[in-house]
Amino acid sequence: MISYAECSARERLALLLDGGSFHEWLPPGERVMSPHLAQLGVPSAFDDGVAIGRATLAGHPVFVAAQEGAFMGGGVGEVHGAKLVGLLQRALRDRPAAVLLLAESGGVRLHEANAGLIAVSEVMRALLDVRAAGVPVIVLIGGANGCFGGMGIVARCADFIVCSDVGRLAMSGPEVIEASHGVEEFDSRDRALVWRTTGGKHRWLTGDCDALVEDDVAAFRAAAIAAIGASRPLTLAGLEEEHALLAARLRMLPADSEGRDEAALLWRALGIDDAARVPELSVDAVRALRPQRQVTGRSSRCNGIR
Repeated sequence: MISYAECSARERLALLLDGGSFHEWLPPGERVMSPHLAQLGVPSAFDDGVAIGRATLAGHPVFVAAQEGAFMGGGVGEVHGAKLVGLLQRALRDRPAAVLLLAESGGVRLHEANAGLIAVSEVMRALLDVRAAGVPVIVLIGGANGCFGGMGIVARCADFIVCSDVGRLAMSGPEVIEASHGVEEFDSRDRALVWRTTGGKHRWLTGDCDALVEDDVAAFRAAAIAAIGASRPLTLAGLEEEHALLAARLRMLPADSEGRDEAALLWRALGIDDAARVPELSVDAVRALRPQRQVTGRSSRCNGIR
């Protein structure tokens, strides 16, 4: 068992994909780097924190991108985002079996705020174009930095999300919430609270990810292979249905839930009687807990895939 969280981006690519099949576009030797960081006196990376290219997965041709969490927390800047957009646009042209995004990011780099925000919006548009063309986009989340900010939105735009029990997915990161609303609202140093509200187990129970796996590269590989055929149509009716289901989920919380453990309250509302034990349960045990009738817009395409 090899920990996915402890691997670098390129280690994940080497272990996840078919051996020797990854061909990188714009590798570090090309030195396509951010034009902004050096001007601010910030160290740069020759690949700008993301590796993109083509490969095979169980013999299927795939395009893949892997964000490097060790470089600026996987933050998205102008070049980083442009590489993701270019990968997706090429997928629209070449139609691989799937696009894999190994996401590990705290969101947009503050050093390149406007450029990064524009880049994320372009990534979302390109991703939806790829999905509309029938090419499934599969997001794998299990890095130490989680998947937050703009990349959290990108992930939820995808066809299929695989998350480990140590992975995290949310819009705003814990530190951002605390900085904006105070420690009383959210204590970013409370690791148990952070994982209860953004971790993989919570995302599985609420239907925000499609497969919950162990922190193991082999488990991620198996889930990615199973998800290659997980494309689903993009329709207005589907979007409206998901919005209605999310609103219904919000209404499930008691009126006096503020200041209480909202994750556990939601788990109880979903029919999990011993909700307090969820964080200590194994991945297999948590997978078995997900209610048959759940308030989520993703359940119809999760069944049967682990």
